[in-house]
Amino acid sequence: MYGLGYLSLEKEPVVIQVPDFGDRFWTIPVYDARTDQISELGLQYGTKPGFYMVVGPNWKGDIPPGIAGTVRSSTDFAVTMPRIFMSDTPEDHTAIQPALSQIQFYPLSQFDGNVKTKDWSKIPKMEKPGVPAKYSTTQPPWVDPATFFDQLPAVMQQVPPMPGEEALYKLIGSVLDAAAKDPAVMKTLQATAFAADQELIAPMMQWRYNGQPMGNGWTSPADNAAFGTDYIHRAGAVKADPYDNKRNETMYFYADDDTQLGQLDGKSSYMVTFPKGQLPPVHGFWSLTMYNPEHVFYPNAMNRFALGTKNKTLKYNPDGSLTIYLGHESPGKIRNPTGCPRRMVTSPSGCALIGPAKRCSTARGSHRRSLAKLTSEFGLQIDRRLRVR
Repeated sequence: MYGLGYLSLEKEPVVIQVPDFGDRFWTIPVYDARTDQISELGLQYGTKPGFYMVVGPNWKGDIPPGIAGTVRSSTDFAVTMPRIFMSDTPEDHTAIQPALSQIQFYPLSQFDGNVKTKDWSKIPKMEKPGVPAKYSTTQPPWVDPATFFDQLPAVMQQVPPMPGEEALYKLIGSVLDAAAKDPAVMKTLQATAFAADQELIAPMMQWRYNGQPMGNGWTSPADNAAFGTDYIHRAGAVKADPYDNKRNETMYFYADDDTQLGQLDGKSSYMVTFPKGQLPPVHGFWSLTMYNPEHVFYPNAMNRFALGTKNKTLKYNPDGSLTIYLGHESPGKIRNPTGCPRRMVTSPSGCALIGPAKRCSTARGSHRRSLAKLTSEFGLQIDRRLRVR
């Protein structure tokens, strides 16, 4: 279960209301305007139920009684994206509702120490009819190259430089000042923005460029939500999969290719097999998800988009291994299918390992399995399925 909220901290702090989730996995990450995660709120941190507060960079007020902790943002704009584990059963869908209703964010001026609730199932569903205009490489554009350099000065004022970035900010500021005075300079900047949007930014939707190679056609980013001055990977993550968790909370593995490094294709079917006893070693949960080329779900007859810990009816092979089938056609009576559209040009896939990796024992003693081994030791192979007619 995911949520999304935008926090304005310029006038006053924002209170985060954390329910009692019991032993259910949960995390409530908070990100600054750079998309770096600035909070440690979740089961893995031993966070207690209660009230917490997000404050802006210049806030100097007193912490009211009843506030259990604070998170300081480096910017006056912040984002939160709660993640709470929910099993794919009607019983758990019902059981989780009281806790969900208590996840609240509101200005400090509204804090009175009492637990507030909201029935999130009754919020309006936002729909925008028609086909979005294509101003950029996104639909609708998050960043429009035609206005990028017009908006950049305001963004730089809202996001102050990190230590060591002062000279870079000064250099960029001098170019923007020149563009404001000379239309020819601005025209050159706009042309550069359009070129970069197509040549640099657009390919970042391909997960092969997101992170480091991990074997078997998978990649995995090493600095999610903690990018610092890694501007390229930050841009790629915001483009392809914004607001991921920090590495100690979630390990993400992505694939555009099958094990033979062939492009995943919506016209084909695939198998992902985990050998016996080699499911992802997590304290939270794991899931394998199929996306369309824009990295969103695609409607399918099974109404199924991911499989993993949340599914209580997974069927294992006679040898104890687990095979998950991916494709636009039903695999028939075989086990564990997910759906993807026939008309997809590509079918990106992702595996999320939520929570710290479990410790395991080997002949060399107890150690934490390295990320490089996860893709091979735990069977993350995407094999093109041969059709038998």
